[in-house]
This record gives sequence, structure tokens and C-alpha cells, in this order.
Amino acid sequence: MTDSTPPVSRGVRALDVPARPRGAWKGPVIVVAVIAVTVVMCLPGIGIGVDLGAIARNWQNGADKIVQLLMPDWSFFPRTLPPLIETLQMAVIATAIGAAVSLPLSFWAARATNPNAPARIAVRGLLNVIRSVPDLLYAAILVAMVGVGALPGILALLLFNVGIIVKLVSEAIDTNDRGPLEAGRAVGATQAKINRTLALPDAWPAFANQTLYVFELNVRASTVLGLVGAGGMGLLIDAVRTFYRYDQLSLIILEILIVVIVIDLVSDAIRRRLV
Repeated sequence: MTDSTPPVSRGVRALDVPARPRGAWKGPVIVVAVIAVTVVMCLPGIGIGVDLGAIARNWQNGADKIVQLLMPDWSFFPRTLPPLIETLQMAVIATAIGAAVSLPLSFWAARATNPNAPARIAVRGLLNVIRSVPDLLYAAILVAMVGVGALPGILALLLFNVGIIVKLVSEAIDTNDRGPLEAGRAVGATQAKINRTLALPDAWPAFANQTLYVFELNVRASTVLGLVGAGGMGLLIDAVRTFYRYDQLSLIILEILIVVIVIDLVSDAIRRRLV
């Protein structure tokens, strides 16, 4: 006679299905809420009134321009080299100076390395003001102050770099283990020595990573700043755009794309060595 007793009754313990975690409903609710808010913001009258039908009605207006963008004017290449070199020079100078200024400010803006609350709040408040102004507006103001050229572009990128690097690096410092810093205070070391010998080695990878990231942003941003007279490739972009030379604009875009890809590959190799 075969044994018809269930496996559980023969001593084999059934696998217990884990209980559904509490709060699991929050994820789907948040996704639905974000989608609903996005749809409402696109409705006419309530939101910005996104008209997707305009794309279908007016796509012919840009068809000829797209064709020109797909046919770069290679004879225009020699004229693009000086502005491209100037763009890279602006990015390198702004990144180097911005990184040098941002390193000490990052320690002053972090709670772990600056226990002086009033000074820390003052530094963070100043950086909030710097970040609240777009880099294009900085460039427009500086062009009016010092004239057309690379200098206002470098200054605008410098302010942009300081605001970004200090914020990201100071947050990375605050997330690091504070045990070594507390040990340094316990043996009577000054805050400057603690920051230099204990906090800096932990913060260095994040600082180098953010500096490389900002350098990539500077190459892109410098091409836009030139539209308001801040030097670099942007001046040339504005000139060819004014005369509707989209074939020449296509060549400029292609050059910027290649430069950005090369910088990204080099930055990625440097990051792998730092980690």
C-alpha cells in the first residue's frame, strides 16, 4: 500500500512564505502620484499646455535643416580649430582654479570637518547664492563688465565649478566614517591637522571624481557661454547659426561630441585607478 500521507506530516517542514513587508504599497502609490502630477502639469489651462499635435503638424519646417545637419561641411574644419582649442583652455583653467578653491571650502562646508556652526552656515549660504545663479547669467554679466572674450567665460565657469564641487564633496565628507575624526579630537589634535591627515585621504577620491565630472561639464558649458560673448566655440556657433549654416553647425556639434567622448573615456580610466 502506498503512503498517501502529505510530506508535511512525514516530518518535512513546508517552506513558509514570508509576510508581505509593511509599507510595500508606498512604492506603487508614489509612482502613480508622480505620473498623475506630470499629466496634470501638461494639461492646458492647469499646466503648461503640451501640444503633441504640433510636432505632427510642423515637422516639415525642420526637415531641410535636419538634412543639412546630416551633411557636415568638412571644408569648415580649419576655422573651428582655434575656437575649439580656446574652449578646452577655458575648461582646463576654470577646472584647475575651481578645484583649488573648492577643496578648502568643502571642509568648511561639511559638518564632520567644521564643528563651528555659524561659519559652516555662512559658507553654505554663500554657496547656495552662487549655485542659484545660472552660469549663462554669470557670463552675460561678466561680459558686460570685462568685455567679450575668454576671461568672462572662465570666471563664469569658475563660479559654477565652486558651487558644484563644494556641495558634492562636502556631502561625501559627511557620509564618511567619523570614527577617525573623533579619535583625532580625543588625542587633542587641532581641526586643521585632523582635516589634513584624516579627512583629506577619505575625501580625495570623491574630490577627484567630482573635479573630473566638472571638467566634462565645463567643455559643454563653455560652448554655450560663447553665445553671450564669453569666448570659445559658442561665438562660432552663434555666427553660423545667424546665417543658417546648419551644415557648418553639424561639424561643430560632431567635434564637440568627439571631444566629450574622449574626455569621458580618459576620466573613466582615471576614476578606475582612484577607486
